Amino acid sequence: MMRGMNMQQMMKQAQKMQKKMMEEQQDLAAQSFTGVAPDEMVKATFSGDKKLVDLQIKPEAVDPDDVDMLSDLVVAAINDGLAKVDEATQAKLGKYTKGLGL
Repeated sequence: MMRGMNMQQMMKQAQKMQKKMMEEQQDLAAQSFTGVAPDEMVKATFSGDKKLVDLQIKPEAVDPDDVDMLSDLVVAAINDGLAKVDEATQAKLGKYTKGLGL
């Protein structure tokens, strides 16, 4: 009988933790994260669920004779934004996945 109660308590605790984790994921998804390229020539804004929601390019970043530079700036801004989302995700949800190898 004690065993059944312990299992029931564990299930309740797991459900509570799952609910809290889902709330934190929703909170994270509602936030925005902006990645920037050097000199802020390009800014890429992401939602917390890693969706690109805005991309701003300064006119001076557009040089028809150097399209590769613009590509590099866009990639740098996107990577910076995604890194910020990953950092926030780890800070908020890492406590739930610690030790699970995720």
